[in-house]
Amino acid sequence: MSDAPEQLYAPREPIFPKRVKGTFRSLKWWIMGITLGIYYLAPWIRWDRGPNLPDQAILVDMASRRFFFFWIEIWPHEFYFIAGLLIMAGLGLFLFTSAAGRVWCGYTCPQTVWTDLMILVERWIEGDRNARIRLQRQKWDGEKIRKRLIKFTSWMLIAVATGGAWVFYFADAPTLLVDLVTGQAHPLAYSTVLVLTLTTFFFGGIAREQICIYACPWPRIQAAMMDEDTITIAYREWRGEPRGRGKKRDDLGDCIDCNACVAVCPMGIDIRDGQQMECITCGLCIDACDEMMVKVGKERGLIDYLALKDESYERAGNQKIPVMKHLLRPRTILYTSLWTLVGVALTVALFARPKVDVTIRPVRNPTYVTLSDGSIRNTYDVGVRNRHGEEWPYYFTLTDGSALTVELEGTDKLVLVAPPDTEAKQRVYVVAPPGTEAAKLDRTDLRIWVVDGVTGDRAHLDTVFNGRGR
Repeated sequence: MSDAPEQLYAPREPIFPKRVKGTFRSLKWWIMGITLGIYYLAPWIRWDRGPNLPDQAILVDMASRRFFFFWIEIWPHEFYFIAGLLIMAGLGLFLFTSAAGRVWCGYTCPQTVWTDLMILVERWIEGDRNARIRLQRQKWDGEKIRKRLIKFTSWMLIAVATGGAWVFYFADAPTLLVDLVTGQAHPLAYSTVLVLTLTTFFFGGIAREQICIYACPWPRIQAAMMDEDTITIAYREWRGEPRGRGKKRDDLGDCIDCNACVAVCPMGIDIRDGQQMECITCGLCIDACDEMMVKVGKERGLIDYLALKDESYERAGNQKIPVMKHLLRPRTILYTSLWTLVGVALTVALFARPKVDVTIRPVRNPTYVTLSDGSIRNTYDVGVRNRHGEEWPYYFTLTDGSALTVELEGTDKLVLVAPPDTEAKQRVYVVAPPGTEAAKLDRTDLRIWVVDGVTGDRAHLDTVFNGRGR
């Protein structure tokens, strides 16, 4: 028995995926192009919001504590919108995983997208799979050093662009770009670009599948989201086995054991060994296998998107279960319903937001003050949030017919001029003349109105007025 300590981490064997053509490879190219295009170009889209407001369509304005997304503006007190979007993202991930396995990982995960980009650049510089394997085993000479320098430099440029694009979401992109180039940007911007550059270079270029296997928790969580109706990539063993090569194939299955599915797999696994944690269901093995089946005159689909329930049906000679029967089941319906419910609630909340946003806090110490003429005065701290990019007037009134009067501290007028893009605080006094019901009663319902001095939009604040009591 060996005394050597047990290895908890298997040494990495470099994986060099082979180039493949097919439906799913084309789909991955399109998704990679669209997602990278959105990521790199979105900060440069302009959106006119009027004077004194940023014209960047998508902007996380940390200085003003706001988030802009085209015509939508989210303030800190409306963070529930962000929380709702995160909930929708989680439910969406549960839905797609329960329906089609790790399709998020295989097509749209940032780790997958940037790894695909890095491998594409590597293939352009070093050649396809066999050429890269030979270069890996080759001694360090002029050719190897030259190709590795070109590859690492290209990867670093991609990584710098990635880190640079991220910081553009937090400041005006054209201005920040000039500041970064001229050395005038804030140190936090440079440190953020540096960290994201190094992580992108390492994750997408060096670690690659190791991040998915060891760092990402989702492969271990996904099993709870999947069942026998989940559509994932599988090998039709009953059709392919026994595998083998040769002209006399009467006693052999359709699999010719060419290992094309293994050669193209970015995770380096053999899908014919069954379901594995490492599989990201990217579909490249399907493209490779279909290509070989066409060459040998066999039916496509030896490797395909299947549900585990399909196995027993197909082994018995039955047709494959319709996809919609797999998709429409209690688990997916529940996730879809919850996702829709949250989305509808956020949409309603977004369009139902008051145009005049106000808050009120009664001052309770003391609850009321008796003035020299016998009047009773209550004090309230009112906040008016000015979402405009310039000073904006707001007027205070009470419900028509009320015997009470309203006053503003520090001014004889009933108007508050709020500074731009901020919440203005105003102390408000409500006075009940002596002998009125409000002065005599212990508590009286009170409604204070705040009117936009430009648009005429109104909002009300419901509170109570405290009197002496009988």
